[in-house]
Amino acid sequence: MVVEDYDDTRVLLKTGLERLGYTVLEACNGQEAVDLADRERPDLILMDLDLPILDGIAATQCIRQKPELEGVPIVAVTAYPMSYSHVKAFAKGCDEYMRKPIDMAELAELVNRYLPAT
Repeated sequence: MVVEDYDDTRVLLKTGLERLGYTVLEACNGQEAVDLADRERPDLILMDLDLPILDGIAATQCIRQKPELEGVPIVAVTAYPMSYSHVKAFAKGCDEYMRKPIDMAELAELVNRYLPAT
């Protein structure tokens, strides 16, 4: 699942993952991400940290509170270098982070660590 409020970035991530053979769910804000994750139970979540309605850290925390989703890897995606918000993201349940702009080879490597090849 890709959670990103900027259409261009969301489409880039979705297209890149689809080219790797994955089916991609999309959410545009943190609340939508929580609801979609609860309903669809994705295998991996790429979570922007700076989101409307509910930010990525709060959305991650909500997802982590659901026992049926506790094992789903969540990757914080951000344009900012490692900072306090990243530390907080890890503390609230993110498994790792990826910087924007997205490097497609790095994205493929990251996803392959968490999901079997398709």
